[in-house]
Amino acid sequence: MAAVILNGITWGHSRGITPLLALSQRYAELHPEIEIRWKKRSLQEFADYPIEELTKEYDLLVIDHPWVGCAAATRCVLPLNEYLTEDYLRDQLVHSVGGSHQSYCYNQQQWALAIDAAAPAASYRKDLLERNGATLPQTWQELLALAKTGKVAAPAIPIDILMNFYTFCLAHKGKLFADTEEVTDKQTGIRAIASMKQLYSLLDKEMFGYNPIAVAERMSKTNDYWYCPFAYAYSNYARKGYATHLLHYTNVVSYKGSRLKTTIGGTGLSVSAFSKHRDIALDFVQMAVSGRCQRSMYVEHGGQPGHRSAWLDEAANRLTNNFFMEVLPVMDNCYLRPRYNGYLHFQDHAGDPLQQCLLHDTDPEKAMAAMNIIYRQSRVKEKPGTIVCSTGIQPIPFRSFCRTPAG
Repeated sequence: MAAVILNGITWGHSRGITPLLALSQRYAELHPEIEIRWKKRSLQEFADYPIEELTKEYDLLVIDHPWVGCAAATRCVLPLNEYLTEDYLRDQLVHSVGGSHQSYCYNQQQWALAIDAAAPAASYRKDLLERNGATLPQTWQELLALAKTGKVAAPAIPIDILMNFYTFCLAHKGKLFADTEEVTDKQTGIRAIASMKQLYSLLDKEMFGYNPIAVAERMSKTNDYWYCPFAYAYSNYARKGYATHLLHYTNVVSYKGSRLKTTIGGTGLSVSAFSKHRDIALDFVQMAVSGRCQRSMYVEHGGQPGHRSAWLDEAANRLTNNFFMEVLPVMDNCYLRPRYNGYLHFQDHAGDPLQQCLLHDTDPEKAMAAMNIIYRQSRVKEKPGTIVCSTGIQPIPFRSFCRTPAG
């Protein structure tokens, strides 16, 4: 048995767990006295349990960048800029996939490194389009025409609806989160919802229970759907043998002459401030997120790298039917969500009234009003000595929530 054991937690998909297991195995071979064990959780479990609490149990944590505002408030993960060299961090910045690296930088400190990069992109069954003489949509109107045939799928659970709301607010030249009262101005919000209704009214109602993985599984298992206009992209489905049918990925359609701008996703690798083995955890992070590992072992074992050199790598693109080169323009055009401490309350709840509006064709003004109430709740001013936890808006005494990094 290894003399030193580190525990890590990640999300339970092949893209999230498999490459980390491979890298940890190799790390143990290089350092026989060390073992890194990984536990996987579903995306819902991550949403339901405060990451701040997980930092007390795990040395390494895979996180979502909207959480970094809370990380800055609690300091329950290490600010990596205080531990890693300038040269290493400069390499990460220069090789960022879109704003992936910057998304984990908040209050001028780096709370995680982008181990994974993603954004909503278009996916399609090339074989079905060719067999049926259909062409790949390039414009919003072409997408609507294809949707009328019943062959278009798109995830429509609240969180994905919300991410697409951002997309259409930007398409209508609106500003998002410009003040602490409204998500966007009323006119922009109503126009965005109207555009979304054009598409979602044509989709099968079952899509309102689908997340991006469910859509990719349905498209790759059956011949029911030919095209998805925007869903967080998974290179796994573009790899031969991963699913019954291969998915191809490409850029999103143009809306009124400009490409839609989707919302950046992906995950970051962070180190708990409570870890008893900080030096080892930091060493593993540097290995796992390095360009060398990202464009070799990481991508070869099902990962979707956060290092740009992997996205440009010929071997990585051969393995994934050119997934990375096709999706890279989407990544470079992405919108970066807010990361203020409290934003996750908005993200967890604001998609609900929006989904109901699209599902039941109700008044968009009422949906906007409900979203703005949730938004104002999320922007509640923090009292001295308190933080806003990631799963709600109730102030929690700092000392009762987590210790200082030095503790």
